[in-house]
Amino acid sequence: MKLKKAVITAAAPAQRLLPLQRLVDRDGEEKTALRIVIEEVISAGVEEIAIIVCPGDGDAYREAAGELAARLVFVEQHQPRGYGDALHRAADFVGRESFVHLVGDHLYVSTIAGKRCAQQLVEAAQAHDCCVSAVQATRENMLPYYGVVGGRRVERNNHLYEIERIIEKPTPTEAEQSLIVPGLRAGHYLCLFGMHVLTPTVIDLLGEAAANSADKGNIQLSPALAALAQRERHLALQVSGKRYNIGVKYGILTAQFALALAGNDRSEVLAELVTLLAG
Repeated sequence: MKLKKAVITAAAPAQRLLPLQRLVDRDGEEKTALRIVIEEVISAGVEEIAIIVCPGDGDAYREAAGELAARLVFVEQHQPRGYGDALHRAADFVGRESFVHLVGDHLYVSTIAGKRCAQQLVEAAQAHDCCVSAVQATRENMLPYYGVVGGRRVERNNHLYEIERIIEKPTPTEAEQSLIVPGLRAGHYLCLFGMHVLTPTVIDLLGEAAANSADKGNIQLSPALAALAQRERHLALQVSGKRYNIGVKYGILTAQFALALAGNDRSEVLAELVTLLAG
């Protein structure tokens, strides 16, 4: 499986400014959230990146990407018809190639030295030659924010799961009835990480969903991923790392702490935190 292309979605009206926020990355350099996500993708060997944006946002995103802007293609989502529709806007860019997909409002911190989360995901997809969605064991109280995966552990592998179903933002009752995965702590579920390796089949499924949407309502990604698992092998990888949603309350603050504590300035940041807490 060759993976030369990536798609980053950043067109949700309520989240379109989040990738432009500035943080200090693990290397101690101030960067936009968009730049940090782009570097995550490039670390996995991707060469071309499409960013799905609201109309008119291309120039601001190009500036936020800095010298990496030369790698970018901007695709506008003219009507806010949902996450799945935003990804489907990249159909021409993707063509019939498999691709990496990340969301623009999440930042990632790997717990494996020298190997980012996107690298772990791409290596798993290439090793198994199939779609792989990254997941993270997540507390039940966070179910309203994520798509949730149900399935079974791959034999002789503690981090891979065969996906059997995916439900977007399930209730605790739904999750308990059909999404419990053996081996996870009680009250925890495999929630999507905001990072996938996908085949063009998912683009086809999103196109079908759009064509069959009589009311032209929102098109979501999770139903297409669930359908994908019925057509092709689709694995979930429990990544060695954590995702940070910068779109939730204190999300940017939490992400900044995570980046700082995993970076070159950890000691300095810890000293400042001790001083702050003691004050």
